[in-house]
Amino acid sequence: MTFTYDDVYINYYATVGGPYEKDGPLGPSLDKVYTNLYADEKTWEQAEVKMLSDSIDLVLRNSKKDSQDVDLLISGDLLNQVTASSYAALKFNIPFFGIYGACSSSVEGIILMSSLIDGKKIKNGIVSVSSHNMSSEKQFRNPTEYGAPKPKTATFTSTGGASVFLSNQKSKIRVESSTIGKVVDMDQTDPFNMGAVMAAAAGDTIYRHLKDMKRTVNDYDLILTGDLGVYGREILIDYMHQEYNIDLGKNYDDSGTMLYNLEKQEEVMAGASGPLCIAMVSYSSILPLLEKGKFQRVLLVATGALFSPTFVYQHKPIYSISHAVSLEAIK
Repeated sequence: MTFTYDDVYINYYATVGGPYEKDGPLGPSLDKVYTNLYADEKTWEQAEVKMLSDSIDLVLRNSKKDSQDVDLLISGDLLNQVTASSYAALKFNIPFFGIYGACSSSVEGIILMSSLIDGKKIKNGIVSVSSHNMSSEKQFRNPTEYGAPKPKTATFTSTGGASVFLSNQKSKIRVESSTIGKVVDMDQTDPFNMGAVMAAAAGDTIYRHLKDMKRTVNDYDLILTGDLGVYGREILIDYMHQEYNIDLGKNYDDSGTMLYNLEKQEEVMAGASGPLCIAMVSYSSILPLLEKGKFQRVLLVATGALFSPTFVYQHKPIYSISHAVSLEAIK
């Protein structure tokens, strides 16, 4: 299902990262960083709430708006019952939607917000996401103190918060269209190989978006997937060749391979993951290029593993989903 929009724009954005993000290649482009995973809080979960709140604060400051001027806050994270988002939302007293699309949540939120703005139900809103390496590992796998070894296909959940302000007020970046993904089952059961789980969902969404919009890969300066990592990126390239005869070529990259220095930061293994991953990469380095006119059109393809430890313990496959949003530079 693909939508087009008339008057939806990205006006402001902000990113907040932890120590691993600070030391990565995009560290200098982040708006705020913390040098420890606790972010001066008592627990990892509280640190995640703080980083998410910081990103919302920064967007409000950049927009010179009070929270009372914001019609809606949409936010998602990986904690049970999206508690990082709801705890952060309490501070701002903005009407709130908490969403769960796993690591696809940032684009899911942009699609929902854009549809409400385009339908003239609201005038503006903030879309936020967060994740934290330690809180995610504790919830979905094993606490890091357990010391369980991980295979090279494992990815490293990114830490921090990211927010974007959308409205019907014209800016240099327009939300042009979006494609809602479908749940995909590739019969993958390995919780340490999320790239293999999500690659087909990304491929299905990219194919349907290009078909619906009657475009090719070359109509985009960049097609950016969410957090497939080193191995998932290659799986997607092969999958697009075999299933759709589409060559992603030089116009394609994956956020999971961009957030960290994979050669120097060995602990990140196959690359970055988490709802924060594509949001942090795109808000810190892609949106500025659109604003400057160096990119004319970008397709953000967020990928999510619909991962439940309960179902994994029952030997059930891990399903996946991917949503896409097309952004255009406005002269």
